[in-house]
Amino acid sequence: MTCPPPRAVPEFAPLRVGRGPGRLRRAVRRRRRAAGVGLAVAAAAALAAGGTEAKAQRGETPPPPRPGPRSAPAVRLVSAPVRIADAAAVRLLRPGDRVDVVAAERDKPPRVVAAGARVAEVPAQDEEAGEAVDGGALVVLSVPRDTARQLVGVGAVTPLAVTLC
Repeated sequence: MTCPPPRAVPEFAPLRVGRGPGRLRRAVRRRRRAAGVGLAVAAAAALAAGGTEAKAQRGETPPPPRPGPRSAPAVRLVSAPVRIADAAAVRLLRPGDRVDVVAAERDKPPRVVAAGARVAEVPAQDEEAGEAVDGGALVVLSVPRDTARQLVGVGAVTPLAVTLC
């Protein structure tokens, strides 16, 4: 066996480190960073501009609402505990029901004190506490503040009843 004749090493371009298969990976990584920075800048701009919620969180008072063609003043609801004369009628009620509260005065015809009041809670009756003795049961209604005042005033002197809406 004879060896082949020696050959000269051919000329070739120098190798460039950092290019090739990893190039695509680096480009994608750079784009992700750019997208992340862009989102962070957009979020900071949104917080800086801020809406009424952001201003409220920062402790600033929100601007008054602009009156529109259909804007009605917001009604603030309060919880009003009311003693209903008929305990059996209260057992029929569930939270979320709508009821009319009727005052049954002796000398006058019955009148509606609260129309369409939402039942917020029906507390469990405690027989030992004497709730059944006074002939009534408690129900918590969600009503406007003025209606709550009327319910308390009328309920102190007149038996109240409910009708389901």
